[in-house]
Amino acid sequence: MLQPFRLAFALALAWGAAAHAEPSPGPRVRRERSVTVASGAGEPLPVVHIAQDTPTLFLFPSPIQRKSLTFDESRLRVLDAGERSVIVQAVSDLPKDERQEMGVFFADGKAPARAAFALVTDPAEVDSRIDVERPEAPNTVCQPSTQCPVPKPEDFVLLGYVGIGGVTTSSSQGLDPVQELAVESYIALRGRGWVLADVRIENRSERSAWTPRAATFKGRVGAPLRARLIAERPGPIAPGGQGRVLAVVEVPTANADLVFTLEVLGDGGRRLAIPGVRFPKLIAGDAR
Repeated sequence: MLQPFRLAFALALAWGAAAHAEPSPGPRVRRERSVTVASGAGEPLPVVHIAQDTPTLFLFPSPIQRKSLTFDESRLRVLDAGERSVIVQAVSDLPKDERQEMGVFFADGKAPARAAFALVTDPAEVDSRIDVERPEAPNTVCQPSTQCPVPKPEDFVLLGYVGIGGVTTSSSQGLDPVQELAVESYIALRGRGWVLADVRIENRSERSAWTPRAATFKGRVGAPLRARLIAERPGPIAPGGQGRVLAVVEVPTANADLVFTLEVLGDGGRRLAIPGVRFPKLIAGDAR
């Protein structure tokens, strides 16, 4: 006669324990959304939620340089990288306070040249798809009929292009001519997240006029970086004439000198190559 009572009592205890137990966490909510990449070195990186059990697809608005993809292989796994897409997955869920950075350069060299993201794990949600948006370059905002505001020194600091390390430089003069194009001199400048070569070119008199069209920085390792090319005076450099061009590209921060071969390509396939362009490292306090 006591057995039914004991069974009921045991069931009551089990029900009471279940009622007071913590509910088990449910599956993460999967999201598909858009993020905009930082337009300058001083802007925070967009945050993306990743997880061990869910791949995250990044879709880019223009082709990327797949070989320039940077990430921590011990924490992240790249499942696939295409012309305009990357699929990543966490090796294991990241701890609460851990952030992993993933970055890749666009192939066209336009600003912003690099897309970077802060990857974290959230217990409630995961991003299954990220549509990457790229802000317009500042110089595309002004219309031809309007005058763009002249940049001021404080703008460079507020945009994050100059920090505690200031700007480091190196220079050279009188390089040997290539395809009847001579380098009078150049100055290599480096700031936080960018390098710039200020080059003065002479077009020899025995050749036709030459217009510089594109520039590329080639390092000892990694894919070439296509630079933005700006001419002081747009148009061709006449035979026997001189011209000045600026080649600039965004680069990852590194506490070391950067050395590139700068190639400037122009009309008729004529190419000016400047080897050993050195960009000295910033002081240690600004290498971030």
